[in-house]
Order: sequence, then structure tokens, then C-alpha cells
Amino acid sequence: MARFTLPRDLYHGKGALEALKTFKGKKAMICVGGGSMKRFGFLARAEQYLKEAGMEVQLFEGIEPDPSVETVMKGAAAMQAFEPDWIVAMGGGSPIDAAKAMWIKYEYPDITFEDMCKVFGIPSLRQKAHFCAISSTSGTATEVTAFSIITDYEKGIKYPIADFEITPDVAIVDPDLAETMPQKLVAHTGMDAMTHAIEAYVSTANCDFTDPLALHAIKMIQKDLVDSYHGDMAKRDSMHNAQCLAGMAFSNALLGIVHSMAHKTGAAFADYGAHIIHGAANAMYLPKVIAFNAKDETAKKRYGEIADFMELGGNSLDEKVQLLIAYLRKMNDDLKIPHCIKNYGQDSYPTDQGFVPEEVFLERLSEIAANAILDACTGSNPRQPSQEEMEKLLKCCYYDTEVDF
Repeated sequence: MARFTLPRDLYHGKGALEALKTFKGKKAMICVGGGSMKRFGFLARAEQYLKEAGMEVQLFEGIEPDPSVETVMKGAAAMQAFEPDWIVAMGGGSPIDAAKAMWIKYEYPDITFEDMCKVFGIPSLRQKAHFCAISSTSGTATEVTAFSIITDYEKGIKYPIADFEITPDVAIVDPDLAETMPQKLVAHTGMDAMTHAIEAYVSTANCDFTDPLALHAIKMIQKDLVDSYHGDMAKRDSMHNAQCLAGMAFSNALLGIVHSMAHKTGAAFADYGAHIIHGAANAMYLPKVIAFNAKDETAKKRYGEIADFMELGGNSLDEKVQLLIAYLRKMNDDLKIPHCIKNYGQDSYPTDQGFVPEEVFLERLSEIAANAILDACTGSNPRQPSQEEMEKLLKCCYYDTEVDF
């Protein structure tokens, strides 16, 4: 038996934010990030709509990108004090992910972060509050997923929390919010969404319910992402739907080692001046992982189906896989995303020598590979890498070399 779970309600289209007026409850806490929602007036609007619904509203602001365990604990403490019956998280993946983890701690004050990270091991939520997620970026799709990514900065590791319990009750997918994204964010979140859809389609947990969502998302991203990056707002609106479809697919079909590697390299070199931004990491690693996974016949066939759906041509399966890899690499070029860690500059743009020195990468390689293998996303990857294979694959992602193993 398998399970397919999505939010009970999904409000979409321009002006969908107004759905907040219909919520029933006494108190709502709005969790937001660094200020763009306030700057563009969406936070004030959300607050006003909830007040119109008869609720007392409190804000928890300033959730950082790649939210930390400390922020989660702080937010949960604020919830304990305020006792909301609605948690409304708005912004990019970071505030929504953080709020999901806060929600767990609010409902179960004694739970530890380690317990939260036990895959599909969270006790029943909704004893104290329901959860609404409002996305402002077109990539993570955390508004419809059973996942949250929290960073332990002491260990330099991102941990995925995975449980259907944290699938939001309500998702609001209003393209007005996505139109405010800066160009670089459009690129990174868009490639995150493409990775979600492709990994969901080849995952060992794919099924009849997830495949159509994944394929349609891939087709939409192929058609709309680069134009959205160049400022076409109709395409940007469409991308907001595409990333949500990709999220519905991967929340139920799960992901693979592109995400395992992105989670474990993201904060691993923070002491050298920068994070490897999640969407950019996915974009760099995806072509390499496709080459690695395609050594598995079932996965190769699935990649061939994706290439056919994208109308890339090719006569043999090998050719189709190569055309898919080439297409994704060209997308990275169009979006100014580097092809490998060695060329990943501090501002995420391609550069001859990125912020991760070769000797530092090699020194940390073994530990990163071990952590990536243990990541929650590895289990559903179509080809299970050994420690040696994971290290070789990460080297290919550092130097941009061919995957021939």
C-alpha cells in the first residue's frame, strides 16, 4: 500500500491571498523571512485579511535563509507564549520550512530536533494549530510538501524533516507574490523545481498519481523558466504553478541523490565565505546524477521518457539521455549557473576559481559523501551509491568531469 497526500485546500491564481479572509480561528501567527513580504505589502495584506476573519494576529519575523535549529526553537517558544490555532507561513522555502519545524515543537514541547528528523516518525499534529503556507518563490514547493529543511550550523549539515504530518492544511499559490522575485532567485528556484520533477519521475517510489504531475511540470518549466528569468511575467506566473505541480509529485514520489548531495554540500564550506545555494547545487549536480543513474536500465528508460516528453529527439535510449543532459546544461548556461563547484563563485555566478579551494573539498569529501548516503533522499534514488561511488560522483561535480562508472 502507498499513500498520496496533498493539502486539503489549494487556492491559486492572482489574488488568492484573499482566501485568508475565510479562515476560522481565534489567533494566527504569521511567520516570515527577511523583509520582501513586508516591503511589497503582502505581509500587511495577510495580516489585514486574518483580522477581517476575526483573528488576533502576531508576527514572527526575520527567519533567515537556510533556517537554523536555533530559529526553530525561538519560533516554537513564541508560539507557546501566544498559543495560535493557525500558523501562517509566508515567503520562500526558508520561512515555510522553519514554521513547519516550529509547529512540531509547539505541539510537542518535549520533542528534540533529533526526534523531528526521524523519517516519517512525527506524532499526530493539529492538536493545537492548523497550518497555511503561502509561497513567494517558484521552486521549493514546500507549501504542498511533507518536507522541511533545517540547518545545523555547528555540524554544517542540512537535515530534511520528512513526514506527511507536516503537509500544510492549506496552500496559497498566488503568482502576484512570485512576480517580486529577483532574477537570480528565479534561476535557482526554477532549477530546484526542475530537479524535483525529474527526481520524482525516476524515483523508486514513483506511481501513477505522481508521474503526470512530474511530466507536466517538466514540460512547463522547459517552456517557461528561461523567459521568466528574462522578465516575462506571464511565464513567471506559469512557473509558480509548475513548481507547485513538481512539489506535489516529489512530496509523494520522494527524491534522489541530487538532493542528498545538495543538502550535504550546502553548508559544508560556509567557513570559506558562502553557502552553495540549494537550487544552484541541484542545477550543477543534476546532469551528473542523471549520467550516474542511467547505468540502471529502469532509470535510463525513465530518463528516455522524459526526453521524449520534452521532444528532444534521439534514436536510442543512450542518445536520449545525452540530449537530456545537454539540454539541462544549456539551461544552466542560460540562467548563469556554473557547471561545477570549482567554478561556483561567492555570488553564485560562474567564475574561474570559486570559493571552495580544491584541497578543502578533497579534505572534506569522505565525510560529505558519507553524510549524503545517509540523507533521507538517498533511499528512493534508482541506483544506490557506495561510499566510493558517492566520492567519485562528488568529484565529478567539483571538477565537471564525465561520469563513467
